[in-house]
Amino acid sequence: MKKIFFVMVLTVLSCAGICLAEGKNLLIDDFEISISNGPEGTVDFGAGNGSSVEVTESTDIKNSGNKALKVVYDAVNGGYIYVSRGTGLDAKNANWAINPSDIKWEEYNAISFYVYGTDSKAKIAFDIKDNGGEIWRFITEDDFKGWKKVVCNFDKFVVRDDWQPENADKNGNLDFPIKIFQFEPLAESKGTLYFDTVELVKQ
Repeated sequence: MKKIFFVMVLTVLSCAGICLAEGKNLLIDDFEISISNGPEGTVDFGAGNGSSVEVTESTDIKNSGNKALKVVYDAVNGGYIYVSRGTGLDAKNANWAINPSDIKWEEYNAISFYVYGTDSKAKIAFDIKDNGGEIWRFITEDDFKGWKKVVCNFDKFVVRDDWQPENADKNGNLDFPIKIFQFEPLAESKGTLYFDTVELVKQ
């Protein structure tokens, strides 16, 4: 009886530890939205120079909640793709679940997201735009199957050297608050990816 009680106590403590660990993260977006593009859109997305992208909601493949972001893409050399959420975008309803200015950024040192991979070996860029309009990049690879959490430490982001907005301050410092994040499958690759559960992480 004592042994059973001891095992039960360990189980409860383990669960509590997991809950506390998860409590360190701050959910900023989980795509529980109706997907639309354009000036009144909820996601700012597009492609050019031969690349193409289609963005919809997924209710069958999802990591949390009722929906995930489904991205069907064809990334060619010389082309570009963007799938963005945040403030100051052309799609004015593409805001996160929490306002960037309400976040205590000094409490977090990473941003994470979940991606459903197909082991396609495609490279995926995850970009963030800082308070000065400068864009920073983190690259991961679809080298797995199913859902995977990708943790992007802020000190691992590098300034994009291929393109920056004209109004970016280009000071080489990651200035908080971050205003936008975006996904871009890189050339040459083609397929379908699912994204969900974007969080700020305390480590």
